[in-house]
Amino acid sequence: MSFNVTKNLRTMAWLAMAVAAAGASGCHQGMWNGSRIKPLESVPAVPMFNGGRLALVEGTVPFGAANTDEFLYTGKINGEYATSFPFPVTKEVLLRGQDRYNIYCAPCHSQVGDGKGMIVQREMKQAGNYHQQRLRDAAPGYFFDVMTNGFGVMYSYASRISPEDRWKIAAYIRALQLGQNASLADVPEADRKELLAPGDAPAAPAQEGTHATH
Repeated sequence: MSFNVTKNLRTMAWLAMAVAAAGASGCHQGMWNGSRIKPLESVPAVPMFNGGRLALVEGTVPFGAANTDEFLYTGKINGEYATSFPFPVTKEVLLRGQDRYNIYCAPCHSQVGDGKGMIVQREMKQAGNYHQQRLRDAAPGYFFDVMTNGFGVMYSYASRISPEDRWKIAAYIRALQLGQNASLADVPEADRKELLAPGDAPAAPAQEGTHATH
């Protein structure tokens, strides 16, 4: 009796394994040979695909056709650093640039751009000071190029920051430079009073027919 029970259990186990293997194999083959179309697979029966082949998925570009805009993707025009931006610099652009700058750049360059960020304060190599004359005179495309390709011990941020955001950071760097090196004459006259201390405010001219009191 014991022998027969053991033999039957073994037989049932082998049958179960065989069924499972066959099911797994059938499922795999069904998925492989089913209606799912593989990338670049020839599909002449489906006229919606151009040239009888599967179209590339959304968000990709054909080989050799990417990054064709030299200005946007390299920061250069005819091989020279671009002196302008590939899109209008709006308040939203500057706010986005500030956000990305504080994340990726401020640790070394500091939030005011003087090259004395926390990484530098911990005895790392001095970062670039955006307020030195050389960098104040640099074109926006130069900053884009440095972020793209790296400079000195600074590595490339191309895999971390999109081209559009690199331009926005460059715009914010320019705003930092203007803000740190501006004079009162650069401020619109209507806004100057807000920057002056109470004692520095210019005296209002005396009205005609009145006398100053002492």
